[in-house]
Amino acid sequence: MEDNHNPLICNIIDFQSYTEFQGSIFSLWSRGYYPLFLFSSDAQNLYCGMAKDGEKPNVLYTRVPESRAYPSLSADIPAFHILERELWEETGIIPLGHPWLKPLRYPKTSGNKMAAHPFLASDSPSLHEVGVGPVHAGVIEPGHFRFICRGETIEHLEIQLGYQHRGVAKLLEQGDLRRKISLAESIAGDTAIGNGLAYCLAVEALCDVRVPAAIAAIRNIALELERIAMHLADLSALSGDVAYLSGLNFFAALRTTIINSSLAICGSRFGKRWLAPGGVNYGISKEQNKTLRRTLSEARLQIDKAAKALFSSAGVQNRFDSTGSITMQNAIDLNLSGVTAKAAGLVRDARSGFPLPAQADYEVLICETGDVHARAWLRYQETMQSLTMIEELLTRLPDLSNPDREQLPLPVPDRLAISIVEGWRGRIVHVVKTDSQANTEFYRVYDPSVHNWFALALAVRGESISDFPLCNKSFDLSYCGNDL
Repeated sequence: MEDNHNPLICNIIDFQSYTEFQGSIFSLWSRGYYPLFLFSSDAQNLYCGMAKDGEKPNVLYTRVPESRAYPSLSADIPAFHILERELWEETGIIPLGHPWLKPLRYPKTSGNKMAAHPFLASDSPSLHEVGVGPVHAGVIEPGHFRFICRGETIEHLEIQLGYQHRGVAKLLEQGDLRRKISLAESIAGDTAIGNGLAYCLAVEALCDVRVPAAIAAIRNIALELERIAMHLADLSALSGDVAYLSGLNFFAALRTTIINSSLAICGSRFGKRWLAPGGVNYGISKEQNKTLRRTLSEARLQIDKAAKALFSSAGVQNRFDSTGSITMQNAIDLNLSGVTAKAAGLVRDARSGFPLPAQADYEVLICETGDVHARAWLRYQETMQSLTMIEELLTRLPDLSNPDREQLPLPVPDRLAISIVEGWRGRIVHVVKTDSQANTEFYRVYDPSVHNWFALALAVRGESISDFPLCNKSFDLSYCGNDL
């Protein structure tokens, strides 16, 4: 391995027997590492990535046991439960003793039918079931929520997704990997910059290309603009869920101000086509720099006023406080990330743990209560922090009206690259490997929602079913990012 943390480049991955492989996982977990990925690209070779903030990630590699079964890791390390479900669904390799082995995405190629995997049920006369979705009242993505309730109180929630499965990862493996930026941006429409950046970093690592510091700064500006826009969108929606209409409208208008800033630079409010492997398609001129700094300065004042009004409203706090709580231990056990984890007190952020060149000395913000209030408050605080980060980057940024892009050579054969980006939802991981002919052997994508959806199921236990929309929006997870 080369001495490089993010993106991580692996030219040689040491083979381990399965016993050694499993032992390494348990040893790393006991030392504070958490899983980045677990998969088999060909139902024969098994890869696992374990990471710890501030340390070089470990990539483990073994052969699938001849029995095509192995003792489930989830029984001892719950953080693996969703990864083992994915592995089983894709390859048929069975994690023996998995606590709740069901498909994750139900792609047609797997042969799994949703009807063949019933929900957890109870025959108690004091309990009843409530089904919500996959078609919802709002203009949102499809997903099914099955509640077991005692009166109005939620005892259990099971979340069934997969309706948005498009096979994005497989499409990334086909053809010239260097020309897949548009596909990467479409992994989750509200995270075009986050996934686009993760893709660029991974591909550049395969091609031995590094971008100049000024280009890295522009990329980070784009990433933080996306974070601000989506945090404001969530504050708007949370305000609407508790009938705080001034917050609903003010935050929505402020989000428009932010995404229009992206529009002025790259022609897309969502930042599409801004980034490119080897650089960026659009720079920031001296005049654009000046305009953006003025816009963000004005927005900062308005955001601060709107947020202070929101969090001083007694009616809002009555709904936010102590609603939908998770603990820091939940966050550790389930490998949560982003606002979901940090609001519960877990100090985990890729900008600190695996910083990119423009993210030096990033300070992770946390709350401790893990409830709706904490997740909303943290979005406000991160918005203000991101504004400061952008302003500092713009102050040092030279005039880059028409930046040059590095031309990417063919990828290096037999190389694995891992990129880690702190998207606005949390940790985004892209894993890509070339074969001996420099063709793409596999491309894996891990959206933070893959792990964070289970946090929602935990958070609503014991809550009134009428609080579910509020809890759901406070996490604001991605359906298509999970379903790929």
